[in-house]
Amino acid sequence: MSEPTTTIVLIEDDRHIRRFVHTSLEADGMTVSDAETGAQGLAEAATRRPDLVIVDLGLPDMDGIEVIRELRKWSTVPVIVLSARSREEHKVAALDAGADDYLTKPFGLPELTARIRAHLRRQTCGSRPESTRVYFGAVTIDLAGRTVMRDGQTIHLTPIEYRLLSVLVSRAGWVLTHRQLLQEVWGPTHTTNDHYLRVYMGHLRQKLEDDPAQPEHIITETGVGYRLVGVSDHQGQR
Repeated sequence: MSEPTTTIVLIEDDRHIRRFVHTSLEADGMTVSDAETGAQGLAEAATRRPDLVIVDLGLPDMDGIEVIRELRKWSTVPVIVLSARSREEHKVAALDAGADDYLTKPFGLPELTARIRAHLRRQTCGSRPESTRVYFGAVTIDLAGRTVMRDGQTIHLTPIEYRLLSVLVSRAGWVLTHRQLLQEVWGPTHTTNDHYLRVYMGHLRQKLEDDPAQPEHIITETGVGYRLVGVSDHQGQR
């Protein structure tokens, strides 16, 4: 019995880009439904219940950020933004609206397909609640026991450090904006206190990274936020 096909909804008004992405993803074994307006894209997403949505920001009938906001009212499907808007405030606005990733045009198809597969893997892992341990680098996190170990040694984290790490782990691989992290860890009254975040990210890197000055896992997305990469729920597959 063959595995179910991955379904993608592509919301893109540029006919040439739409055709290129559609053809390329279908050649990679995915099923792609096209839309050239935001309204059509939302209708496709509601009808087809896709595994992932790709959306441009510059759509003819509505801004792509509004499409993301509308989609987030009823769906948690991964959303990748594909846009010519490269300024940090555009990326932050899209991610704060609920996008999971942001790729700037011009883009490489291998990077797009790699990000699609990464988000689909995380969706699959997220549906297996029996997995209570995650790994990255030399770090093991026992989510049930709320313990963190590095190279077999227990690492003491303060409650805020552990809460921050837990948020990063819960959306591993996704870009989390400064505002999202501050709201989830410190609460809605602290969403502008970026210095809190810098200090505690520094603490986590000191405790968990091999080289805190050049982190391999707790990555800064300049001007936007942070991303935790290299996480697996199987030891030895980091």
